[in-house]
Amino acid sequence: MSEQPLIHARGLIKRFGDFTAVDGIDLEVAPGEAFGFLGPNGAGKSSTMRMISCVSMPTSGELRILGMDPVREGSRIRARLGVCPQLDNLDPDLSVRENLTTYARYFGLSKAESRRRAAELLEFAQLQEKADSQVEPLSGGMKRRLTIARAMVNDPDLVLLDEPTTGLDPQARHLLWERLFRLKQRGTTLVLTTHYMDEAEQLCDRLVVMDGGRIVAEGSPRSLITTYSTPEVVELRFADEVDYAGKLEGIGRVDPLPDRILLYADDGDAAVAEVHRRGLAPSSVLVRRSSLEDVFLQLTGRTLVD
Repeated sequence: MSEQPLIHARGLIKRFGDFTAVDGIDLEVAPGEAFGFLGPNGAGKSSTMRMISCVSMPTSGELRILGMDPVREGSRIRARLGVCPQLDNLDPDLSVRENLTTYARYFGLSKAESRRRAAELLEFAQLQEKADSQVEPLSGGMKRRLTIARAMVNDPDLVLLDEPTTGLDPQARHLLWERLFRLKQRGTTLVLTTHYMDEAEQLCDRLVVMDGGRIVAEGSPRSLITTYSTPEVVELRFADEVDYAGKLEGIGRVDPLPDRILLYADDGDAAVAEVHRRGLAPSSVLVRRSSLEDVFLQLTGRTLVD
């Protein structure tokens, strides 16, 4: 990297008693990059984010945030971070505008500068008409946009977003993506965790997939799809409960699910033709491009983790 990375980790470990939540990971995040963490529950994403945000100290390994040591310089680092937690923690006793101006004062901004920043961020979040409203009546999407706006009030060098669109409807999610994309265009460095594969594909320049506290894959969304999946996936459904997986061997990688069979192939139409040539008659056939979700499930499995 031509510039010093904003996040640098080598052999980073976090233990809670006998449990190792983060098991020796290496990563770097460059200025202006949108970087993502993917992984099932318990993979170590949140523990890593808490170390990056300087609210949890590493057990061992090397970690530098903005070129500083979080153990010795945590307060200096936190002053230059913007944090959007998974759950909104807005102040319900304050108006929308006051949630921004009051938070700005924590960073030592003057009253005039706090008001200026609030006005700018209300426009960014498309909340100008709600500036004097209380927080409680806001929709989930509005609250999320306000939380992200609040994270920007100190003009941070690095913005951390933990599951930024969880629980939002599709319209609110897409509006929030557009707001985050605008931040990315401005050169803001974003680090996010998400369970939405399409969100990761939309927002992330680069990401890591974590499982069991370790990084199991790293790269751009497109490079990960190219490396760990096939160009196309055929989804087959059959009307009866016969085990058809064995009859599909040799066409491509077969992944039987309770309700359908996924057939990974270089050419989806050619794979479908071969299915029919073998005398099989699926009740429905869908050919689609391979996605980051296919990569995620290939790397971390389909077992539900509580």
